[in-house]
Amino acid sequence: MTLSMRTLLVWGLLAGLVAGVLAFGFAATIGEPPVEAAIAVEEQGAGHEHEAGAAEEPAPVSRGIQRTVGLAVGTCAFGVALGGLFALAFAFGYGRIARLAPWATALLLAGIGFVSVHLVPFLVYPPNPPAVGEENTIGDRTALYFGMMAISVALAVAGVALARRLSAWLGTVAVIAGYAVLAGVIGTLLPHFDEVPPGFPAQVLWEFRIASLGTQAVLWAAIGVGFAFLLDRAEHRATNREMAAGHAAG
Repeated sequence: MTLSMRTLLVWGLLAGLVAGVLAFGFAATIGEPPVEAAIAVEEQGAGHEHEAGAAEEPAPVSRGIQRTVGLAVGTCAFGVALGGLFALAFAFGYGRIARLAPWATALLLAGIGFVSVHLVPFLVYPPNPPAVGEENTIGDRTALYFGMMAISVALAVAGVALARRLSAWLGTVAVIAGYAVLAGVIGTLLPHFDEVPPGFPAQVLWEFRIASLGTQAVLWAAIGVGFAFLLDRAEHRATNREMAAGHAAG
């Protein structure tokens, strides 16, 4: 089965759009309650500052827009962009990552992508809800997060290249163990920030971070499954055409 880069890119964008819609549904139902709770804590603290004489700045965008239209546009746009990048990665990685069927390669690539691009950086620098984090460290935290992401992706690429030189089971075990150890050591050595204010509800922080991780998991899973489904359908159509051509020739 031979597919053009244009076809793969269109499929990636389509899978990303569907993934964005699913991620919006997850974020709206699971992610918004802890965000609202965190905003309530933040507003409570801002109310005390206002009573003390601090000026209250109006929000540029209302919460109603943020949690509906803004959230939908954000997740869908991110899903489409991620789907396009996923299609490019599949075109490059098919036949190089492992000797698997196209659909299996897509699922494997989605798993590797989720772990290296999001899960590992998430474990080192988890996201913070409103009212958590200092403004003067935003730049440092953002740079370190993307730095950890780049390191994680580089380790994953090196691990895949190494696994191809080893036997199937030994390569898989060695690469997973080596990746986990190196990522853990590097993540431990990097600077960390403990900026949770005293009295902030631990349950709200936990629910926010789990919802953030879940939203990304939905995105990656939907892109992987959707792309694999399209590949599998194309492979079946190609097989049926070959069989029909063989019968016609016979």
